[in-house]
Amino acid sequence: MTDPAASPHGEPARIVIVGGGFGGFYTALHLEKLAKRSANAPEVTLVSETNHLVYTPFLPSAAGGTLEPRHVVVPLRPSLRRTRVFRGRVSRHDRERKQVTFESESGSSSTLPYDHLVVALGSVSRTLPIAGLADAAVGFKTLAEAIFLRNHVLRQLELAETAADPDERSAMLTFVFIGGGYAGVEALAELEDLARDTKDLYPGLANVQTRWILVEATERIFPEVGARLGAYALRQLARRGVELRLGTTVIDASGGAVTLSSGEVIPCRTLVWTAGVRSNPAVVSLGLPVDERGRAKVDETMAVDGMPGVWSLGDAAAVPDPARPGLACPPTAQHVMRQGKVLAANLLATIAGAPAEPFRYRTRGLFVDLGRNKAVVSMMGLHFAGLPAWLVTRTYHLSRIPGFRRKARVAADWTIGLLFRRDTSELGSLGHPKRLDE
Repeated sequence: MTDPAASPHGEPARIVIVGGGFGGFYTALHLEKLAKRSANAPEVTLVSETNHLVYTPFLPSAAGGTLEPRHVVVPLRPSLRRTRVFRGRVSRHDRERKQVTFESESGSSSTLPYDHLVVALGSVSRTLPIAGLADAAVGFKTLAEAIFLRNHVLRQLELAETAADPDERSAMLTFVFIGGGYAGVEALAELEDLARDTKDLYPGLANVQTRWILVEATERIFPEVGARLGAYALRQLARRGVELRLGTTVIDASGGAVTLSSGEVIPCRTLVWTAGVRSNPAVVSLGLPVDERGRAKVDETMAVDGMPGVWSLGDAAAVPDPARPGLACPPTAQHVMRQGKVLAANLLATIAGAPAEPFRYRTRGLFVDLGRNKAVVSMMGLHFAGLPAWLVTRTYHLSRIPGFRRKARVAADWTIGLLFRRDTSELGSLGHPKRLDE
């Protein structure tokens, strides 16, 4: 019987995975599970710029302070015991020799030969050529950005407490979010909760209101959940005092203010950009064929077009969506996690000379946390909102984050949050010590 993990030459197959996000992590994890009983398991190497996976659905909770930052990340090495993990980046791909060049943080470089290459580089924020945007705005895709925003919001409250100029104080307490997708709405909801729970600690702000503004280019937010739930989410935001600017875009972000397409000018010191993502530009630098959005062109098995032995998944690839013919899968964690499982099976099947299977997963549910015990959920034909949806949303995400220890830490954080008020420490200097002579 053919060993499913052996190469055609009898030697262990060499699989190199580029990227330690959801796609890379879950591909490696399922390779370990599927091949653990093999006498000749493949040699799997994962190259990642960090030594952890960020569970991105929990970024808003980290920003709002309901989860401790370390509890929203999953360390790679304890979770992938049979996978070699290299921290650094792949800078070059030699397709003919079937090898990639790996560069570590120390500056050293080496080559990694492969039989199969998996490109799982994820996505980066999609920006537009808007004056002042790059200097004034912060994204919301990384843990660093989430924690920066938490510290920044608290710092604006501190500065506003002693500001003598009413106009400057108003700008400090105005928070503008661009983009009505999941990331933007959930981040706004959590940070507005943080400011609301903290503001009563500042006597000088007793009679001053904070302003939270959501700007969205279309007439609705996260259309994936349907018109009714989208409308419910808008009503909840409006009841909390969030100002909505639908069908509106930003045309200028310079001079300490945001200028909208409607002509409105909003002075502010906080601008959060969550208006979409694009494939990591490194996909192009590795020589993969890409579509008009920079995503690797792959078939339904996640094999890269015209490049045998090269595969891609997640936000970096245009994986065909079984539920929407002609379109790619949406950039959600639930899709990428399932893609990793299917790709792991396809890698072992291909090595054994068996056919690869297509990716058939269809969205089973959509969960959007609106903060303050409210959420919207669409799953298995059911659509509901409010406290029940919030409980289901938390339960779902708790079940999805890898590892029992991580689940326990998250559950402990949530329990503590029910019993005590949020911590209000602003730790913007964390990790940035002063010089000894200062």
